[in-house]
Amino acid sequence: MTAAAAVPADGPTSLPLHYDKRLMLFSGRANPALARAIGDRLGVGLGPVTLKTFSNDEVYCRFEESIRGADVFLVQPMCGNPDTGVNANDALLELLVMVDAAVGASAHRVIAVTPWYGYSRQDKKSAPREPISARLVARMLESAGVDRVLTMDLHAGQLQGFFQIPVDHMTALMMLAQHFTDLRRDGDLGDIVVVAPDAGRVKLNKQFADRMGADLAILDKERPQQQVAEIGHVIGDVRDKTAIIVDDIIDTAGTLRAAGEAVAKAGARRIFAAATHAVFSGRCYQNLGDSPFEQIVVTDTIPLRPGAPGNVRVVSCADLLTDSIRRIFTDDSVSEVFGGKNHLF
Repeated sequence: MTAAAAVPADGPTSLPLHYDKRLMLFSGRANPALARAIGDRLGVGLGPVTLKTFSNDEVYCRFEESIRGADVFLVQPMCGNPDTGVNANDALLELLVMVDAAVGASAHRVIAVTPWYGYSRQDKKSAPREPISARLVARMLESAGVDRVLTMDLHAGQLQGFFQIPVDHMTALMMLAQHFTDLRRDGDLGDIVVVAPDAGRVKLNKQFADRMGADLAILDKERPQQQVAEIGHVIGDVRDKTAIIVDDIIDTAGTLRAAGEAVAKAGARRIFAAATHAVFSGRCYQNLGDSPFEQIVVTDTIPLRPGAPGNVRVVSCADLLTDSIRRIFTDDSVSEVFGGKNHLF
């Protein structure tokens, strides 16, 4: 059998296109201040978008200019904001409708910049007949059509495995460690010991301690029920030292207050706390105000509601997120921001 001859093409077999790649940045109502800070550092104004809640509590979104062919970055942590009147569930749904609108408007890529990933603590079944809500959120984002997720300090490593799309995981570890390095340079912190609030945070705290050149201690913690924790004793030497308790989340601060009191009882000279996400719900402000902490250092992944006690300090994660967004847009390595050391689990 004779092989068929190839038919010559009548013209070019491909069409070269030259166009300017566009980055467009939009903010939901969960944390517009953070989105503006990112835009200022990128040199990009926030894109015009109409977001509102109807009288029947349904959420509405419309992009007010063409986003066809653009890489669209949507800054929306899944948290409430009393200034804009949205709660955590509103923020999640608003992000979903923004993603759907962007996909329907022919955006080239849609990237969800959600530094606080909602429902992240519901990452497994702790009792029969419970949902794995963090997995459900991942499925919802993927179903809406998001191409990529940029987030910070997830509560557990397995959350990345809930997605079938790329997840860029940032960490505030270096930023928070730098804050205390500056404090040590400007004043006398003495001997420092970094205190892990439980066994699950030992790896994170070990990296923090290594960056500070400090010792490590661990708190013996049990959680008999949700949002309730009991501190047993301190494993390690904190007497006459400056203790820094490092965690990913501060919610009602009951656990953190108990941890601070346990460290004080063990003889620590000065006590500080650091965490990425300031959820700050319930009686948090009262607990923080009554705690033995000189400073509680958090980032701005979540906007603070009014009335925070005077020992709360906020450092911005806008520079970190800006660098990551720029690298995603230009297809550069994101992990190089941390030297590949952003895996804290």
